[in-house]
Amino acid sequence: MITPRDRQPAHELAPRIREAALRLGDVPAYVYDLPALHEHASGVRQALPGVELYYAVKANPAAELLQTLAAHVDGFEVSSGGEHAHVAALLPGKPLALGGPGKTDAELRLPCHRLHVESPNELRRLLATGREADVLLRLNPDLPVEGAALTMSGPFGMDEAGVRECLPLFTDRVRLRGLHSHLASGLDAPELLRLAGTLLDTEHDEVNLGGGMAVSYASPESRFDWRAYGAGLAAMRRDGQRVRVEPGRALTAYCGYYVTKVVDVKRVRGEAYAIVLGGTHHLRTPVTKGHDQPFTVLPTGDGPVLTDEPVTVVGQLCTPKDVFARKIVTSVRVGDTVVFEMAGAYAWNISHHDFLMHPKPGFHYVRD
Repeated sequence: MITPRDRQPAHELAPRIREAALRLGDVPAYVYDLPALHEHASGVRQALPGVELYYAVKANPAAELLQTLAAHVDGFEVSSGGEHAHVAALLPGKPLALGGPGKTDAELRLPCHRLHVESPNELRRLLATGREADVLLRLNPDLPVEGAALTMSGPFGMDEAGVRECLPLFTDRVRLRGLHSHLASGLDAPELLRLAGTLLDTEHDEVNLGGGMAVSYASPESRFDWRAYGAGLAAMRRDGQRVRVEPGRALTAYCGYYVTKVVDVKRVRGEAYAIVLGGTHHLRTPVTKGHDQPFTVLPTGDGPVLTDEPVTVVGQLCTPKDVFARKIVTSVRVGDTVVFEMAGAYAWNISHHDFLMHPKPGFHYVRD
């Protein structure tokens, strides 16, 4: 049962984001806080001594975000030929790790620092290309995972039998460097460290632990404990072992905002609704993950009002799934500006943009 809860007051928005939102003429629009991203990524980098840090581009491939992150990460993880071309053109020379299931022969030929092989058949296809490559085998081990928002089971990677099948296939041209595992998303530091302890207990000299660091949309002020995670990895990795992590959402979620305006308010069978311009075809995250997207209301309107009551915030789409947040206690009137927070990852880039052919959002980058 969904129960009403209070929202944070508008003054908790960073002043530069509040000012940017109020300056917007055309909405909906995304606003990205590049100084906040720089500060957050710098802190993550400092918390992981001796650990290689790659950014998973699938979380958000916006050029401005990648350029900001480039100063703090050792490389980028890409999962398609399109992502590879995008990052290689934007940041030439930056190391790329190529992953993803179902690679085409053309993708297997792409130059990269590491190639994450998903199956024995994919390895055989890689060998048939005639290229040189440094490979990590993606292992999908049978380990219990507790508290995950999403587990990467099924077709991702291979089991121990698949790894054993791959081992005799390597040559001087296609070289085995180690293992890759990304087991789940939404895990806190103690659970990730528990899994890492098992994965690092291997004869392989290189282990990629993937991402999966928890991001809480219910408690935006809560952050993954990067310092505890870094200290734990430092304590458990053996001398000479190369360890890499690939966060995505946990790096960029906090720097993005989706700004829109209330176009209508109403009650239907006793339930209050605020309808905003745009919708989940711009910001799919809440409907995908089944959460209430945190938001702040800026009082810019002068129309009909809902006052201090549970309000469900929806978009313009002709589907009951076009919901940003349900039964949130707030006051909102037509013309108010609504700033949805934590919209910097798996937001615009995974949304169904062309449904109903509404206008695309604008994109703005706060630089100081």
